[in-house]
Amino acid sequence: MKLKNLVLGLGVTLAAAPLHAQQAPVSATSPDGTMSVELTIDGDGRAAYSVNRKGKPIIAPSKLGFLFTDVAKVDRRLSVTGQEVRDFDESWTQPWGEWAEIRNRYRELKVHLKETTALARVFTVTFRLYEDGVGFRYEFPDQPNMAETKIAEELTEFSFAQDGTAWWKPAFLWNREEYLYNKTPLSAVSTAATPATIKLADGTHVALHEAALVDYSSMAVTRTEGTTLRANLTPGAGEPKVQKAGAWKTPWRTLIVADDAAGIYHSHLMLNLNEPNKLGNLSWFKPGKFAGVWWNMIKGEWTWARGPKHGATNENVKRYIDFAAANGIPHLLVEGWNVGWDGDWFGNGHDMDFAKPTEDFDADMLVAYGKKKGVRLIGHHETGGAATHYENQFDKAFKFAADRDYMVVKTGYVTDAAQMEREDSDGKKYREWHEGQWMVNHQLRVIEAAAKYKIAIDSHEPVKGTGLHRTYPNWVAREGMRGMEYNSWGGKNPPEHEANVVFTRMLEGPMDFTPGILSLKGEKDSDILSTIAKQLALYVVIYSPVQMVADTPENYAKYPEPMKFIRDVPTDWQETRVLNGEIGDYVTIARKERGGEGWYVGAVGDEEARTVSFKLDFLTPGKRYKAEIYRDGDDADYRTEKRHSIVIESKMFVSDDTLTMRIAPGGGFAIRLVPLK
Repeated sequence: MKLKNLVLGLGVTLAAAPLHAQQAPVSATSPDGTMSVELTIDGDGRAAYSVNRKGKPIIAPSKLGFLFTDVAKVDRRLSVTGQEVRDFDESWTQPWGEWAEIRNRYRELKVHLKETTALARVFTVTFRLYEDGVGFRYEFPDQPNMAETKIAEELTEFSFAQDGTAWWKPAFLWNREEYLYNKTPLSAVSTAATPATIKLADGTHVALHEAALVDYSSMAVTRTEGTTLRANLTPGAGEPKVQKAGAWKTPWRTLIVADDAAGIYHSHLMLNLNEPNKLGNLSWFKPGKFAGVWWNMIKGEWTWARGPKHGATNENVKRYIDFAAANGIPHLLVEGWNVGWDGDWFGNGHDMDFAKPTEDFDADMLVAYGKKKGVRLIGHHETGGAATHYENQFDKAFKFAADRDYMVVKTGYVTDAAQMEREDSDGKKYREWHEGQWMVNHQLRVIEAAAKYKIAIDSHEPVKGTGLHRTYPNWVAREGMRGMEYNSWGGKNPPEHEANVVFTRMLEGPMDFTPGILSLKGEKDSDILSTIAKQLALYVVIYSPVQMVADTPENYAKYPEPMKFIRDVPTDWQETRVLNGEIGDYVTIARKERGGEGWYVGAVGDEEARTVSFKLDFLTPGKRYKAEIYRDGDDADYRTEKRHSIVIESKMFVSDDTLTMRIAPGGGFAIRLVPLK
């Protein structure tokens, strides 16, 4: 990864402030003056922070502090002992992503605090102010009265200065992150997972989340009163929610702030608050699409377990390899290839062996067959929630994959409750919430173990994304939301789902949504609530460097013209622009292919028909572009048999043009823009 350090400001430590009942506020602004933060100490010695944007309050004074399980809390009798301010500005290059180059420009304020009690504990609150938001975290040095820390709860508040509309999904329920988004007043939120996105009464958009979640418990938020949300850490198997030894720090608590929904998506704050690439040269990873022996299992027509309907057989896999090769798809995912799927594997993965294929899956023969045709296999490691059992197989599992030239492994943690099983060195078993501290560390151990074998990971049922794919760029995708599989089953995703996901879940990072079901048919031949044009648009709208071509070869054969767009669309981008959009209603996104001059545009809507207009000023001036347009037919409607109605046409455009497009109910459109020589 190439770094260009442009400006690095001097850090200055100020003299300790005198102790008194109420100290003067400590404040700082972002380098461009847009964002400001202030930390105050009241007469009881309570610390609070507030955030303003363009002089208007976003976060009213909000408390800071901790509860512990074994010692007195930290929240009163605090004094500011010093502060440091520095400016930082760099540009760095992503090995893959939605933008090739990212600018990281911020002003950092460190506020040093000390208790005036006998414990005299000290810590620092560090703020980083960007033009598009603020991140802050606590940092505790090693100190005699905190040799071991057992955190019961974090007392961090987010007191929004006004009410608004919030899009959020519930936390601490059995189905992990896989819930639809609620749309409620901010003042009606209960306990929400993050990211949660809020449109304040004055139109300002704010996304609340966290960055760099490492060796800590994932943060949800619970409304306490009015428009105040408070941190609510994910429990662990023991009494403390987080345990630390010596010096420690929290993840960054993040607030992305923008004028509109597009501005929220354009923010790089999440990535910038993570550490640079720790893996070095990642040239072995190449973004690309993959087909899969998968959708027939999701539909219930094939099984993961061995038997007469087993999907992962030599015959089926060879046929899928042929399909992938014919369509220029470089990878093929195979699920149910290994021993362990028979019987009750759901939430009980102790029989899973990730280096032992079933007798009807000849791994070496299939790898050789695929190699002749330019198709590599993607391994699948379904743990059934048996996390320690998986860790005990890391070396043999990833060696098995590396020896067969796999570039990607898809992991899974399917359970009937949001708890994973671990064992200690004595064999005692514990149940861990999937986003508690232990599982956060487990997921990172997976990434580090895979990296040793030059394997990339696509995590399903994961810990939520917090920008760690900057630090560990072999963590290329994750699920962490209701994806396409829910369109097969009962309780399908509603048409607005993807327009919600873009401005909420996608702020975490790449999502393996598994798009491209052109048949628009799920389990028991049920209808998917989408038009065919929308399925194409998802390849542009929902970002992942490893995009699945999720339908079956037989179904793709029925739609050769739409299939052309799926073959053409890249999975790696030089630049990304959100051209318009409203949360839960619609969004239009343009992306420029990396290593080329072509652009792709995708748009998705909700259950309403609408017309959207956007300028093509992202195109190179003076050049003409051929637009290959895939749009909803005039009679297209997700509620009728006309959901497959599509118009495919070509037109010429230049950068001065404005394009107006109709989106059908449940629809969308996809456009390929090719520059003419």
